[in-house]
Amino acid sequence: MGMLQTLISAWKIPEMKRKLLFTFMMLVVFRLGSNIPVPGIDRMQLAAMFDANTSGLFGLFDLFSGGSFSNFTIFALSITPYITASIILQLLTIAIPRLEQLAKEGEAGRRKIAQYTRYLTVVLALVQAIGYTFGLFRSVLSDDSLFAKGVIVLTLVAGTAFLMWLGERINEKGIGNGISLIIFAGIISRIPTAITSTFRGISAGDISVISVLLFCVFAVLVVVGIIMVQEGNRKIPVQYAKRVVGRKMYGGQSSHIPMKVNQSGVIPVIFAISLLQLPMTVAYMWPESGFSGFVTKYLSPSGYPGVWVYFVLNIVLIMFFTFFYSSVSFNPGEIADNMKSNGGFIPGIRPGRSTVDYITKVMSRLTFVSAVFLAIIASIPTLIQHWSALQIGFGGTSVIIAVGVALDTMKQLETQMIMRNYSGFLK
Repeated sequence: MGMLQTLISAWKIPEMKRKLLFTFMMLVVFRLGSNIPVPGIDRMQLAAMFDANTSGLFGLFDLFSGGSFSNFTIFALSITPYITASIILQLLTIAIPRLEQLAKEGEAGRRKIAQYTRYLTVVLALVQAIGYTFGLFRSVLSDDSLFAKGVIVLTLVAGTAFLMWLGERINEKGIGNGISLIIFAGIISRIPTAITSTFRGISAGDISVISVLLFCVFAVLVVVGIIMVQEGNRKIPVQYAKRVVGRKMYGGQSSHIPMKVNQSGVIPVIFAISLLQLPMTVAYMWPESGFSGFVTKYLSPSGYPGVWVYFVLNIVLIMFFTFFYSSVSFNPGEIADNMKSNGGFIPGIRPGRSTVDYITKVMSRLTFVSAVFLAIIASIPTLIQHWSALQIGFGGTSVIIAVGVALDTMKQLETQMIMRNYSGFLK
């Protein structure tokens, strides 16, 4: 009800209404493009190929593309190359001093890093498009000429570049994170198909009603758990000493530092699944190679013992990126310095190094809880689908991303409304 009330309140404000409409129209453009097929494809052979390959490999690629991969539309590569490029640049920022310096230069440095990310995205999209065109989808091409393949490669690269542009426009003129909202729209678009296929499975006797009910209960519990973790925070008390400036006395009041349980949001889950897709992407480029067989058996959730390897890697990567992003987005040293300069201190903790150590200790504990929770929720459905006939394609990873993006978008909307009200008050 709180989200609905926020949307209703925002809709009454002309500026917020324009931003909401702009965001919605950009997502509509994304969904329209997801139904435009790549030229030169035999649709019947494509359908036959995916009917014969219903493994978890295809499902992982369809997760981010909203079905564009299995239909081989202009957005078949989805936004995955951009996410991979962002991961690479984030890691290189730590390893390369020049990039680390750019990251500290404020808005100008961030724009430069964003430019490097775009260039790398196009390069990765080009490599991936060539692999798909000359590898996985070669058997479904109606024209095997080099010119026809070149057109397909350029179309796929242009589709990813357009999605990248679309996400950036949402960031500038809309509400929420554009890239996350594109992934969110792709996930949500699969719900009607998932419901339809589930009812068909029940009618055919392949899926029991009890399994569906248990899944619904599990999904509700997961959503509640995600909301609790996303909204949860630890308040560290802060006391400000009294100080006299001229004839006025300042300070003396109590405050707190709000530390979120899940400091990094849904980024760890998105990054983890993007990295897990890399070997599968290479395998798809050469489907008949020994490497493809190795990946299918040992690194995919559809293989054995690959399901266990995938399970462990998913947990490790989610936990790694949770700690990595928490350390990047939350600087205990900077907070301790700001407190000290303003005469603030944590009761029972000495200012300076002791304060930094205390805040770091609290952050590490909260991050560990968040990392374990995200890893469990994202991994358990993989095992459930491995042992169950319930294959609706909306597992824990999808739920985490969908709920997390929805919460983050609502928070950004509330923040913009508060800032607007304050600016109006100051005038």
